[in-house]
Amino acid sequence: MTQPTLVSAAMIAIGDELLSGRTQDKNIAHLARFLNVKGIDLAEVRIVADDSQAIVEAVNTLRSQHDYLFTSGGIGPTHDDITTEAIAKAFGVQVITHKQAYSRLASHYHSRNIEFTPARQKMAQTPENAILIDNAVSVAPGYIIQNVYVMAGVPAVFNAMILSVEPQLQGGAILLSASIDCPHGEGTIGGELTLIAKQNPHVSIGSYPRFDQQTYSTQIVMRSHSQDALDEAEKNVELMLVKIQRNESK
Repeated sequence: MTQPTLVSAAMIAIGDELLSGRTQDKNIAHLARFLNVKGIDLAEVRIVADDSQAIVEAVNTLRSQHDYLFTSGGIGPTHDDITTEAIAKAFGVQVITHKQAYSRLASHYHSRNIEFTPARQKMAQTPENAILIDNAVSVAPGYIIQNVYVMAGVPAVFNAMILSVEPQLQGGAILLSASIDCPHGEGTIGGELTLIAKQNPHVSIGSYPRFDQQTYSTQIVMRSHSQDALDEAEKNVELMLVKIQRNESK
């Protein structure tokens, strides 16, 4: 049987405000849903402070382990927006003023009769050899360097940039899923479900407890790149529930 082509990605969400709880990240969930449709598995996410060395370490580790790496945050006009500097350091290249990015921004601010200040000019900086990512919301671009996609942290802008790069992303096998609502708590199904997971190594099986103030129940979610493997695991879970029901009826 031909093995499915697997494509993986990682994400780095950058910003002290995420770690302090002041800002709640929305980009991780959006990226995960988007990549799932493309057949790209979001395998790892890190939330990193506005610290150059921490960003460099995370970028160099994750870009070497995955087909794609996406970052969000830290490419704005203020002093704590240090992502571009850190990305350049990770790749061992210089930060430059990207001529096309500068032209876009200058034209944008001129058309709005707003001063193109040095702080705003900072948003035209990229690492050497970077390719721009269009920003249909606020003009200031993101950029691509090798397999790293550097994007804004503002959710509306992040989403627009994701749509901009979508045609360039090459996906693999779609991650399929199935779910079963189980009327039993995890304590009842835990042992049997562990056996099923071992018997179905090509399926990821998760259990998610629920409580309605009276009874416990569980949603069982199965994921796999193989429809046959998914069908087999689903059948095993259904048989487990029948077995539990029979035992309780005795």
